[in-house]
Amino acid sequence: MEVLTGRLTANAVVKEISEGKQVVNFSIAVNDRYKTKGGERVESTRYFKCAYWATTAIAPFLRKGGLVELSGRIDVQVWNDKEGKAKGTLTMHVNNIKLLGNPRDQEQGIEKPAPQLEGAKDDLPF
Repeated sequence: MEVLTGRLTANAVVKEISEGKQVVNFSIAVNDRYKTKGGERVESTRYFKCAYWATTAIAPFLRKGGLVELSGRIDVQVWNDKEGKAKGTLTMHVNNIKLLGNPRDQEQGIEKPAPQLEGAKDDLPF
């Protein structure tokens, strides 16, 4: 199980799949900063497509710019485009979502409690 913390790059979208199943699709950007042995600062950003199947009730809370912590499984999909150039995407199959904040709310000093979702599973051991 992997854990990622990043910012939503767009509002979440609920899609209906065959047989009435629904999935919440969204994407996040994860920034990484480090120094090389030579002392050079390096910054990189990785983008992850995300799919969450547990409940669609979380979708309204997944807004562009919001900070989230996700846990789940990461897959890599690789293919060749029409010109034969290798392409790929990182997809996270999300098991748990923790809402860490929305930049607009933080700027205005608003504190919002995490949503209470019916049907969402609780991983607490007690």
